[in-house]
Amino acid sequence: MCTVVILRRPGHPWPLVLAANRDEMTNRPWQPPARHWPDRPQIVAGKDDLAGGAWLGVNDSGVVAGVLNRANSLGPSAGKRSRGELVLEALDHTTASAAATRASLLDPDAFRSFNLVVADRKDAYWLRSASDEGGEEAGPARIEIFELQPGISMITAHDRNDPASARVRANLPLFEVADAPDPKTGKWRSWQKIMGSQRHPPADGPEAAMTIVTERGFETVSSSLIALPGLPQSLRGRPAKPVWLFAAGRPDTVPYKPVDL
Repeated sequence: MCTVVILRRPGHPWPLVLAANRDEMTNRPWQPPARHWPDRPQIVAGKDDLAGGAWLGVNDSGVVAGVLNRANSLGPSAGKRSRGELVLEALDHTTASAAATRASLLDPDAFRSFNLVVADRKDAYWLRSASDEGGEEAGPARIEIFELQPGISMITAHDRNDPASARVRANLPLFEVADAPDPKTGKWRSWQKIMGSQRHPPADGPEAAMTIVTERGFETVSSSLIALPGLPQSLRGRPAKPVWLFAAGRPDTVPYKPVDL
């Protein structure tokens, strides 16, 4: 399971701060964030070489999007589109509101279950598609939109801040009391420490940690810290650029470096 943590602070010079750990099979090839798609030159994102999509990215309009598998839906399925396409399609839009609305109109049966996070400096949403989790009681498959309220939100393979997730239970309280990052001065240490931690309650197993290592070749393979600026942030009224720090490996062993935006 991957994890996205979002701090929303409306009215703050940096109204949205996001951290994300990607958990994947270590033999699945990928490329670090860059402008990998000639037909989408406005997008900077990490590229999944196997399916061609992205797990997390930002665009030149200041929209950030990330996708996560829901529980028990790891891997591709015959006849289904790659969930990595959702990130690219979300980043075709200039606002989070437009991206979320368009994504909600997609056919949920075209994808395996997912959580999609879409945000900009003004709005933030998470979308849930539980198409693999249906049953007669669940009704028809659909993609639902939820607005992310100010404060800390943690999305894993479950719902927002869902205690059904061992990772949420173990780590959400840590983010809630940690010092908020300061993107202007480059102070991210409090969040970096949590993102790289392998600590977990013994009863929950290693996959409750923020950084996971298993014997089956599934582990945390990269980590991101992203901040979106408000407007304006200079005397001339020009917006500051988003900040993206990326660790191209486990964040407890690989340093974060700036992504060229």
